[in-house]
Amino acid sequence: MRYRLRHVTRYRYAEPVDLAAHLLHLTPRVLPQQAVLAATLTATPEPARTVTRPDHFGNTAGWLFLDAPHDRFAVTLAAEVAVAFPAPPLAARTLRWEQVAADGMTGEAAEFAFASPLVSDEPAAGAYAAASFPAGRPVLAGLLDLTARIRRDFAFRPGATTVATPVARVLAQRAGVCQDFAHLMIAGLRALGLPARYVSGYVRTRPPPGEAARRGADQSHAWVGAWLGPGLGWVDLDPTNDLVVAEEHVVLGWGRDFGDVSPLRGVILGGGAHDVAAEVELEAL
Repeated sequence: MRYRLRHVTRYRYAEPVDLAAHLLHLTPRVLPQQAVLAATLTATPEPARTVTRPDHFGNTAGWLFLDAPHDRFAVTLAAEVAVAFPAPPLAARTLRWEQVAADGMTGEAAEFAFASPLVSDEPAAGAYAAASFPAGRPVLAGLLDLTARIRRDFAFRPGATTVATPVARVLAQRAGVCQDFAHLMIAGLRALGLPARYVSGYVRTRPPPGEAARRGADQSHAWVGAWLGPGLGWVDLDPTNDLVVAEEHVVLGWGRDFGDVSPLRGVILGGGAHDVAAEVELEAL
């Protein structure tokens, strides 16, 4: 599937900002299953200096530095991307989850097996996830079950949480948004020793004919990368919509949690109070 993507983020400040430095994770990631055919980032006002380089996780990160007073700031991503994720393996043929947990403490997946700033150790999340992983169950069978349970048990409710809402609160109120459901699933898997990473990106905004609209559309989206073991690698699962990621998602990048791949964050001198608005258009071509 080929998409045209446009993502605009606008800040408006109550007072002029004298100096600003912004970190961006807004460039789609080049992957075997995702070709970035074109991608441009523009900012207003124009930065005095721009630096682009890979971050620790291999995502494309950009730093923008502004040294002229401004009371508004906007960043626009325009891109064209083709995605074609392979079908997952047969669940019954994947390793027992206990073996994946034992193997996941070493090698490339190990850093995603431990707590992180926004996904702390949460025994209640582990208890919730454990119901999907009885002894000896193939790991992908457990992952699919957990993905479906989160979609069924939790209400999608914008405004019910913030960026910093802990997993324990999401569990208690049984409501949140895609970021919360990703953090919840990651916390549960890590509690069982299974490596899991936070994936940032977009979900298709126009549903296929006859299908319901995807929840989380028209905004940035988040889902989970789960480790199947060294032989099979990662599979991406969307607990907000109970989907195995295939051709309706565009990947920006991944990290341990939202904090590693926030689309836009920064440090400013001045500005006072501010408001922010974001617009996303993901058009299938």
